[in-house]
Amino acid sequence: MDKLLMELSDSFGPSGHEQEITELIKDKIMDYCDEVKKDKLGNLIAIKKGKTDKKIMYAAHADEIGVLVTYIDENGFIRFTNIGGLSPYLLLGHKVKLQSNVTGVIGCERITDITKLSLEKMYIDIGANTKEEAEELVNIGDVGTFYPYFEVKPNHYIGKALDDRAGCAVLISAIKEIEDPEHNLYFVFTTQEEVGLRGAITASYSINPDMGIAVDVTGVGDTPKARRMAVSLGKGPAIKVKDNSIMVNPMVKDMLVKKAKDNGIPYQLEVLEFGGTDSGAIHLSREGAWAGVISLPCRYIHTNNEMISKNDIENAVKLLKLTVDFDF
Repeated sequence: MDKLLMELSDSFGPSGHEQEITELIKDKIMDYCDEVKKDKLGNLIAIKKGKTDKKIMYAAHADEIGVLVTYIDENGFIRFTNIGGLSPYLLLGHKVKLQSNVTGVIGCERITDITKLSLEKMYIDIGANTKEEAEELVNIGDVGTFYPYFEVKPNHYIGKALDDRAGCAVLISAIKEIEDPEHNLYFVFTTQEEVGLRGAITASYSINPDMGIAVDVTGVGDTPKARRMAVSLGKGPAIKVKDNSIMVNPMVKDMLVKKAKDNGIPYQLEVLEFGGTDSGAIHLSREGAWAGVISLPCRYIHTNNEMISKNDIENAVKLLKLTVDFDF
């Protein structure tokens, strides 16, 4: 898992530009599936055929948050906008990598009140001295991400884009371990989740699943003076009850809880009072589908140093594998 997650985390793939990461995933799973394909929105869809006509869709988003170049000034400083949820307070001083492999540091105009910091006051410094020099390296519309950094701790992983490359790692591991499934399994590495669940919308419409399970990260309440939340790092994958995009079907939630209890898998129950996952799109597709979420507790979400637990990932793989024989 260490090497797999490092490769996924370090790969480039801001929303709308997921080709590098989806090609990496494709190379890792194609020998374990009956069919692997991409749709027009770039979703990577891997299929394991089963014995029944029922379809279960598993989704983890391959995209990550990022920046997009909007303007280059006369001194070569690059203005940018966000791709997905970026806080200016967490960007200042960080290193970014643009799609042209140019790197830069995020700085800001002089301000005397930090509460007035905004993306409009920030820029990327790539070391250029003039607009012309910068334009030789960067174009308007270029995208970028946090500079790749990944570290393996004794019990944790730290790196960029673990939201949701950790979920992708869970799906990849399950694909390799699941054999002779009862139902048709669709493993979807979705695109553009960070900008509105867009890949999940089109993929779920095309697949028309009977049940869908998203695997994504969730916040925690275990850091000093954190927002109250009954989820902690290392205490097992969280089984979602609700977030801003879905009220999880009780049947799916109860099924996940029973599977975890019956098989000695540690788990937590998650009530997320903000945000959403691909399940929010899946359960509303066409006439609707049963849907739920296996969540990976994560600290420092949407920063370049997201932190997740090794045990939580391993137990999420175990729990997901137990859902493939769902009794329809």
